[in-house]
Amino acid sequence: MFTYFIQGLLLVAPLGITVYIVYRIFTFTDGLLSTYLQEHFEIKTPGLGILIIFVFLVLLGMVGETILARPIKNLINRILQKTPFLKLIYSSINDLFSAFIGKERKFHRPVMILINRENNLWKIGFITQDTPIHINDNALITVYCPFSYGFSGELYFVPSTNIKSLEIPPTEAMKFIISGGVSGVDFHTKTL
Repeated sequence: MFTYFIQGLLLVAPLGITVYIVYRIFTFTDGLLSTYLQEHFEIKTPGLGILIIFVFLVLLGMVGETILARPIKNLINRILQKTPFLKLIYSSINDLFSAFIGKERKFHRPVMILINRENNLWKIGFITQDTPIHINDNALITVYCPFSYGFSGELYFVPSTNIKSLEIPPTEAMKFIISGGVSGVDFHTKTL
């Protein structure tokens, strides 16, 4: 009986948690504008706040790509570059977003790196720089290895001889890492 209970829990829990998270994101995002819309326009339509935010961000993205926005972006960047603490925060967040969803995605080349030759231990990561770094006449490749169940990770400088390219989509590699290896992935590797 207990085994069936656990099996039922394993079937329902991931779906329930996913629905709950989506619901919380929806209510939070929709709630950002719902109070304003109710007070000023007497409109109470669920989802309207999200729609307005989505349209606003699309329009902002379109304007941001035009020549008119360049001077404003340059001015904001100059101000942020001159303020040390803000520069650190802004550049870190900007690089993180660019790495995952920007035009210059950095986590698009999943690899396996050999971290212990004696015990044949490997770690999955992503090449973040195409140009090798030269240290003591060694050409080293920059590989970021995320931790399981989190968004942090470690950066390694690895000789290319210790790297094998993974022949899987980057999203599958990230899902495998984040899940702690629980999500099944069919690995095919080739020498870098």
